[in-house]
Amino acid sequence: METVIHIHQLTKEFKGVETVSSVNMNINRGEIYGFLGPNGAGKTTIMKMILNLVKPSSGEIKVFDQQVLPTSYQYLKNIGSIIEYPEFYQRLTAKENLQLHCDYIGIYEKEAVKEVLEIVGLKDVRNKKIHEFSLGMKQRLGIARAIVTKPEILILDEPINGLDPIGIKDIRELLLLLKEQHGITILISSHIVSEIESIADTIGIIDHGKLLKEVRMEEVRAENMEYLEIKVDNLKKTTQVLEKKLGIQKYEVVDQHCIRIFATDISQSQINQELVLNGIVVNGIEKQQHNLEEYFLKLINGGNRDA
Repeated sequence: METVIHIHQLTKEFKGVETVSSVNMNINRGEIYGFLGPNGAGKTTIMKMILNLVKPSSGEIKVFDQQVLPTSYQYLKNIGSIIEYPEFYQRLTAKENLQLHCDYIGIYEKEAVKEVLEIVGLKDVRNKKIHEFSLGMKQRLGIARAIVTKPEILILDEPINGLDPIGIKDIRELLLLLKEQHGITILISSHIVSEIESIADTIGIIDHGKLLKEVRMEEVRAENMEYLEIKVDNLKKTTQVLEKKLGIQKYEVVDQHCIRIFATDISQSQINQELVLNGIVVNGIEKQQHNLEEYFLKLINGGNRDA
């Protein structure tokens, strides 16, 4: 895969405090890279450094294999972005706002505004004034403004923050469309794990300025296999039955009344029957599967720090 954004040992200090610490990231062409972390983890600062809005204290950023220097600006022609919240002239229409933006940056293609409004699903409200727009519509208009130059890379800082479920769904579908039909590489930050899980090809998990993990979502899904979760009244006796009667060694004790069993050829009904025959009260037994949220929380709460 071709790497379009390469970050090596990126560090940023503010007043002697490292807010970003030795971060390494690789964002590949044509993918959606989900940048996950709690609020204040350093996501926005890294995005601003990619866009040269904030200067690194040390480390290296390359975009399209060109090093980003303090004076670099040409590379920005190939990047669209929304950092924090998109602002518009409230008493102008969506179309007027985009036309004004095109005039400002020197885009004179007659169909440019019409095309992006259609892409983001705002063609029918192009003559509506911004103060009448919902938050979700404003976010989509922000993305329209970011892609009107037909960039190769789109950088979005928390674009679904504060949206209702319909607004989140609209943004999700739009980002997938931009990737699949327009070939745009997308870097999106969020603290909403479920949404990143639904669209990302690669995730980078960051906390307290350190990148804890960078991993393909297909690897996360493969690693987080199905398991059987059993709730019982006697933990010690249950583990003895699992090991000695059923020969099950691969299990995890969650708490005093809950055990998870992984990778076994023994059926759910057989396990349940053996536990009951040995006088164990089974209060619940069902198949579950680890998801990205559990993976994320495990790393945040003391997982390996790869950076």
